[in-house]
Amino acid sequence: MRLHNFRAAVLLLLLPLLTHAQTPKHYTSADIALGLRKLNVLGSVLYIAAHPDDENTRLIAYMANGRLLETGYLACTRGDGGQNLIGPEIREQLGVIRTQELLAARRTDGGRQFFTRANDFGFSKTAEETFTIWDKEQVLADMVWVIRQRRPDVLITRFPPDARAGHGHHTASAILAAEAFDAAGDPKRFPEQLKYVQAWQPKRLLWNTGSFFVKPGESMTGYLSLDAGGYNAFLGQSYGEIAATSRSNHKSQGFGSAATRGEALEYFQPVKGEKAAKDPFEGVDMTWNRVPGGVAVGKLIDDVIKKYDPANPSASVAGLVKVRAALSNLPALRAAKQGDKNAQQRPEYFWLLTKEQQTEQLIQACLGLYLEATATTATVAPGQTATITVEAINQSASSVAVRQVWAEGFSQAAPETKELKQGQTLRLTLQLPLSTNSPVSQPYWLVEPGTVGMYAVPAKLALDQADSTARTGGSSKQWLTINRQNLIGRPESPASIGVTLEVVTQGISTYYTVPVQYKHTDPVQGELYQPLTVVPTVAVNIGGKAYVFSENQPKTVPVTVRAGRDGVRGTLALALPAGWKSEPASASFDLGTKDQERTIQFQVQPTGSQESAGQLRAVATVDGQQYSRGIQTIAYNHIPTQTLFPEAVAPLVKVDLKRKGQQIGYLMGAGDEVPDALRQVGYTVTLLKETDITPENLRRFDAVLLGVRAYNVLDRLKVLQPILLDYVKDGGNLVVEYVVNRGTVMPQIGPYPFTLSTDRVTVENAPVTFLKPQHPLLNAPNKISAKDFEGWVQEQGLYYPSQWDEKYQTIISSHDPNEKPKESAILVADYGKGHYIYTGLSFFRELPAGVPGAYRLLTNMISLGK
Repeated sequence: MRLHNFRAAVLLLLLPLLTHAQTPKHYTSADIALGLRKLNVLGSVLYIAAHPDDENTRLIAYMANGRLLETGYLACTRGDGGQNLIGPEIREQLGVIRTQELLAARRTDGGRQFFTRANDFGFSKTAEETFTIWDKEQVLADMVWVIRQRRPDVLITRFPPDARAGHGHHTASAILAAEAFDAAGDPKRFPEQLKYVQAWQPKRLLWNTGSFFVKPGESMTGYLSLDAGGYNAFLGQSYGEIAATSRSNHKSQGFGSAATRGEALEYFQPVKGEKAAKDPFEGVDMTWNRVPGGVAVGKLIDDVIKKYDPANPSASVAGLVKVRAALSNLPALRAAKQGDKNAQQRPEYFWLLTKEQQTEQLIQACLGLYLEATATTATVAPGQTATITVEAINQSASSVAVRQVWAEGFSQAAPETKELKQGQTLRLTLQLPLSTNSPVSQPYWLVEPGTVGMYAVPAKLALDQADSTARTGGSSKQWLTINRQNLIGRPESPASIGVTLEVVTQGISTYYTVPVQYKHTDPVQGELYQPLTVVPTVAVNIGGKAYVFSENQPKTVPVTVRAGRDGVRGTLALALPAGWKSEPASASFDLGTKDQERTIQFQVQPTGSQESAGQLRAVATVDGQQYSRGIQTIAYNHIPTQTLFPEAVAPLVKVDLKRKGQQIGYLMGAGDEVPDALRQVGYTVTLLKETDITPENLRRFDAVLLGVRAYNVLDRLKVLQPILLDYVKDGGNLVVEYVVNRGTVMPQIGPYPFTLSTDRVTVENAPVTFLKPQHPLLNAPNKISAKDFEGWVQEQGLYYPSQWDEKYQTIISSHDPNEKPKESAILVADYGKGHYIYTGLSFFRELPAGVPGAYRLLTNMISLGK
């Protein structure tokens, strides 16, 4: 029992062991050689910034693979408030994508990923504003927790703690890092953490500065520097090449990067702690001398390195088994395995546990021991049984044995202790019954509602909630529960189900835990892995993002129920606010087989004459239990498939809205949900392909809209631009939504010159001044007032032009606090018989959120001149 409790503690401390799906890692002889050398390095560094893609991937690659340090990146946020270049997902969904992109980057550059609970609420211009929305003390506590867990010798920030950082989140991350440097070593700060970790004082805090932060012509010769541009012969790449591959994982941000080779100096300024003259790690003992009794372990590792044969890695197994035994016999680790909880508080415990894990991974790599646990289906519902195939293959000349295989709170021994000689395979099929109260596989930071600035972390997260009575005859209990403190900092939830194998090598048992995954073969992409997902008994998906009514006529609200198991029967109803009704009031459904769906159409309408807003919720009732979560799959080739379970809700809005025209052509850019929103208010929207942009085809549209970032992602707009402008000249309306100022496919995107910039208004409800109150865009067919700019979400607008030709008319003006007015949120130019409109207003956020004024204003743009 003591050893079992120790293994549970290991799962809680080492991140991540039960991570979500990815192709199982295969080690080359060079990987093993590099890993052996890393065993002899006991140094740690933590890089700190604000968002995904803020990190210096070259420096991380160098630290992890060149200096062989435990290297982490702590991002304050998951990048939820950014824009998405590859699809329509925004907010929480984008945060999930960017989390997985960071994990893919770390798998490439060798670092490890961590987060705080801070929510990226959008662009912020000052740290002061950021700290009014983030819970500063909570974010600081999270940063301190990661520092105490990972015990970095050196902290490095990406940004300075002032306006040079260029973003309030950037500045805040540097301010917090300086405060965390002091707080992590102070046992009086966040003492609740000391139940699990010790206070830890890093030796120094450095700022990783560069030419982009200094004044033009300023010399950097006085800064601490190192060359991170070297070549790693084990990996066959320079650190610049590794960094480019790593950074190119940030596909949702369009950060594909070119490789660099040769010298690449990184510069550092001291912020706190001991000063260093020549190297960031001066004065840090990174040898086994920092562990009592560790010198003998280092000598054993030296011997393994000296004798390592890349043509026969399995010959090193005996030496690595000796290393592992020596580690286990050191007092702190031995005491922990004997149940002494105080042992985990010893300073050396982190390094012993870390190096033991690395040694076990190297033993597996040298053996060519392939371990896998796969489910027969991609999903399983609570109360159902998952069929899992466990496979162990010995691909080396060394003999190994599998003694036990277990999961879900019960053990199942192999038919007999199975010895595996070279090329032999063990396959077991496990039937794992899940408890009826197993939680769905929701990312842990989305389980409970948070705030605009902070995500909530549940008090505990239960894993592997199987009904153990099915196997052991004992009471049903959770195999492993992770409390809130041990969830904080994790990049993702652990896998819903894990399988552990006891593998005996050279007479010594090692325990390997692998996540249960669903494996399938795609005819184009080949073999793919995705997480085994626990889904609800029934999922409820509403067919639209928002329902907007310009009159009291009913609208169809389709709601799809999806069965998580066979034989799901129940009723479906809509919960509506006062002043709304639906027909029918409820409907029954009977889903005979798992994954079967049925869509039920409700007719919803407002009953009052005044503008109103509220929220509808779809609720399914099965066996007396209510279900009100949908299911959303996020699938892109560069990340593992992600499954979310959002609340089945949608805004209901009654708006006083008039429109002119009917037919709209919409050319999608990076991806948004504006077309569906326009259909809500009665427009007929045709999604255009590039081949549809012909003079004959465009004539049938009252207006043509170009979706967000179209001029950043559609290269053929260089060719199609004359056709679009001729459409305007002949009397059409062309509305261009925001375009990022860098990376446009052509230098000028309008009929007359204007210069895009990074100017924006981040305060979503900033007061608006009407520069031309009589302009038709503010008067027809809807009279626009200040009220139409109330209730906006995240930001008012972005990427406003900084200069424009006098032929453009400016319509409105607004600004953030203490800034000059920005007048280019809407630029309108008469061109021939028609109108060209560029707008940086964030319609892509406001319309799906059901903001009435955004609908009225965009309708006026579409209707201009009609």
